[in-house]
Amino acid sequence: MEDGSKTNDTDNTSDEPEGRMARFRWRMREWQIRQQLVRGPAFGVGSGAVSLIVLWVQTWH
Repeated sequence: MEDGSKTNDTDNTSDEPEGRMARFRWRMREWQIRQQLVRGPAFGVGSGAVSLIVLWVQTWH
């Protein structure tokens, strides 16, 4: 006979702290990778633009 208690209920154990921390670490890793992928080309374009400006200024002087 069941008394309505949930002492043996294991259906809601997917949100354990270890699982949440693992997902958080994975999301942070993904975010860092995306940031590196965005920053790399941006720095490359920026330094290329500076080089072109320096060459342009040198040709005029």
